[in-house]
Amino acid sequence: MNTDNPLEQSSVFADRTAQSADKAIKATQRVANDALNTLAGSVEDMRQQAAPLLNRATQQVNTLAQQGMDSVRDTSQQLREQAIRAADSTVSYVKEEPVKAMLIAAATGAALMALLSLMIRSRDRG
Repeated sequence: MNTDNPLEQSSVFADRTAQSADKAIKATQRVANDALNTLAGSVEDMRQQAAPLLNRATQQVNTLAQQGMDSVRDTSQQLREQAIRAADSTVSYVKEEPVKAMLIAAATGAALMALLSLMIRSRDRG
């Protein structure tokens, strides 16, 4: 369509320019969609790879927590048993040696009072 009419030429040029712009927009949309699809696939792959790692880490943390609680419970039980044995031993000693027990208690009380008295004096001076 070869025409000498400038108005017609402008209209043809505008149509061709609009078609070119439309093609460029559609091509850009395709590229953007492809990039988003690739990104979504990568994210899904990473999620699938991370899930087992997170599950394993969670299991290990739970195992360690359980071991820690078991250890605390065992240690607590051992301390309780030692305290009971010490109390029983003390009661037995007091029953067997009441005079010695009273003298030891009095000497311990006197030593503690002397130590406390020294601490109070040194604090008052300083």
